[in-house]
Amino acid sequence: MVDVDSFIEDAVAEIDEQVGDDNAIIALSGGVDSSTAAALAYEAVGSQLTPVYVDTGLMRKGETEEIRETFSYMESLRIVEAQDRFLGALEGITDPEEKRHVIGEQFIREFETVAKEEDADVLVQGTIYPDRIESEGTIKSHHNVGGLPDVVDFDRIVEPMRDLYKDEVREVARELGLDAIISERMPFPGPGLAVRIVGEVTEEKVEVAREATHVVEAELEEYDPWQAFAAVLGRATGVKGDNRVHGHVVAVRSVESRDGMTARAQELDWETLQRIQSRITGQLDNVSRVVYDVTHKPPATIEYE
Repeated sequence: MVDVDSFIEDAVAEIDEQVGDDNAIIALSGGVDSSTAAALAYEAVGSQLTPVYVDTGLMRKGETEEIRETFSYMESLRIVEAQDRFLGALEGITDPEEKRHVIGEQFIREFETVAKEEDADVLVQGTIYPDRIESEGTIKSHHNVGGLPDVVDFDRIVEPMRDLYKDEVREVARELGLDAIISERMPFPGPGLAVRIVGEVTEEKVEVAREATHVVEAELEEYDPWQAFAAVLGRATGVKGDNRVHGHVVAVRSVESRDGMTARAQELDWETLQRIQSRITGQLDNVSRVVYDVTHKPPATIEYE
């Protein structure tokens, strides 16, 4: 495990040195990685930092409101409403890697716009070690690593947590005094709900993934999973009332892990699974069936795309 006190001291010094007299922006998603990076950067350079939260339209239910409240102490916080731009850029795209690259490029363009307005030359990111390993290998691109476009309009990109695993990031977050809603929250992918939708991303599918994930997170809190969520796989025939419906198929995923590099599907009791499917199909008229994913990582990844 990392020596937390030494890490924080070194990371703050590194950020201070790399930013220097320039202004910086931090990509803030609300997850533990970016939130911890933001806290480190704020401690290092204070008013030289502009935290930027981009509402892509692909976020969890209530995410934007939580960010606004949690980080209100950072007076320079910027919330960018970019839902239409992200969904527009993803229209017609079905390949998982292309999705990630489109999202990565759109993020950078949003940050570049804010950077010009704030006269910022430095981008700080919450990239961690598993992100780099998976992007440098052949598993998948992360929107903030392998998903970056070839041309990025920043003088420097600073990644103070690039050598940490997720459990180490949580230790740092606790030491920095971040609220448990941040330090203990389940991982959420940088590309958001887009990688929980197999095939083209549409507003309807995003809403299904968002509402179903909200149900899964609430129902499985007592199991203390590493990560639990719902994904939209496709369509299948079902019956609701007296009507035949061709609705969405939702997959429930719940895994145990230490660092996200490997994971095991959790054993959930039948009553819990039935309660989840009943809530999802009852609350979402356009969902015809719910399945449970029992695949470990490997051979699967934790997310779907």
